[in-house]
Amino acid sequence: MPEVTLAHHTAAVNNVQLHYVTAGHGDPVVLLHGWPETWYQWRKIIPPLAQHYTVIAPDMRGLGDSSKPLTGYDKRTVADDIYQLVRRLGFERIFLVGHDWGGPVAYAYACAHRQDVRRLVILDVPIPGAGLEKIPQASRRGGLWHLSFHGVPDLPEQLIAGRERLYLSWFYRTAYNPSAISEEDIDEYVRCYASPGGMRAGFEYYRAIWDDVDHNTENAKTKLSMPVLALGGKYSFGKQTKRSLEALAEDVRGEEIDACGHWVAEEQPAYLTQKLLDFFAEAG
Repeated sequence: MPEVTLAHHTAAVNNVQLHYVTAGHGDPVVLLHGWPETWYQWRKIIPPLAQHYTVIAPDMRGLGDSSKPLTGYDKRTVADDIYQLVRRLGFERIFLVGHDWGGPVAYAYACAHRQDVRRLVILDVPIPGAGLEKIPQASRRGGLWHLSFHGVPDLPEQLIAGRERLYLSWFYRTAYNPSAISEEDIDEYVRCYASPGGMRAGFEYYRAIWDDVDHNTENAKTKLSMPVLALGGKYSFGKQTKRSLEALAEDVRGEEIDACGHWVAEEQPAYLTQKLLDFFAEAG
């Protein structure tokens, strides 16, 4: 594979400084990361995708090396940040991929700009209003205990201050294959989240979930018409991702990914790359 150059940029959109990475040439593919990650979660799949497409991987508002405003973490607002960035770069119709919180942001983008999203990919996350908020937060395996914890105003960031690496590493080590995220990778994520305001901004994505539910209840009245690919790790959300999207879109395909937990792009990069290339190629 020819060497791919990753270029780092910053753009001012909606009074936020967004850091983003670009690579390759061709039709645009936008990759939206989740928590507690950054654009860096896509590092293994950007090079092969960039052989065929212009890849744009932003740090969403408040996260990574983007600025950290106090408000605006409902997914409709975050999606508008990304839309403004895409237009700033001179693109209109895109292929859109979202993982974890990037999934609800991608869904909000697709709802607001239905003609501009050629194909939508959601990775290992049900959408608020279509399943995420209904998943048990306590279970024999731990459940989604952190949804409620992160939703408490101000307290989590105070308890975790100075312990960011300990706290965040717990999530990375829940991978089916924990070696998929190395200590050096954790260094990069902790660099971002341990920066001033980094943990608070991440928690704000959780604190906005009920606004997201309200927005998506309205959005769901008209199903998405573009093709949707919904994939979930067998040892994470699994088939729940596809079931969630089937309530929101007319043309959904997808599956459960064997030997994979939540961190799809890092645990199964070759599988994901091929799935994306095949799905995008169908668009012609």
